[in-house]
Amino acid sequence: MDTMLIAAKAVQTMLDEDQASKAMGMELQTIQPGYAEVSMNIREDMVNGHNTAHGGIVFSLADTAFACACNSHNVVNVAASCQINFMRPALLGDVLLAKATELSLGRRSGVYDVHVTNQAGKLVAVFRGHAMSLDKPVFTED
Repeated sequence: MDTMLIAAKAVQTMLDEDQASKAMGMELQTIQPGYAEVSMNIREDMVNGHNTAHGGIVFSLADTAFACACNSHNVVNVAASCQINFMRPALLGDVLLAKATELSLGRRSGVYDVHVTNQAGKLVAVFRGHAMSLDKPVFTED
């Protein structure tokens, strides 16, 4: 199977079971081996007491893009560690786009950067995730 088809099938298999991402309205925009783009609209139930997007919501979007990128090779990967830096607030009604890029991929681990931007292309957050392989496929071919 072609690597692009493998990436699409692996990520769709994972997202079909991802109730958290579904509940937050996240949508896969692009998937390639080692790369993913996921979008999300900031809704009223996602803002904090300062009327900006809760940091955990932005983190969740970045984490989902990270998960898509690191599972795109059809090997189950989970987060070993993650860090996020917030550059500017996301506001009610903003459409965020998280772009996850594979920086390094070894046999047991990988490193991924995720840039989260708003609809104006302004950087909202930078996330780095370290993935650990569980050494099993996301899906098996029939």
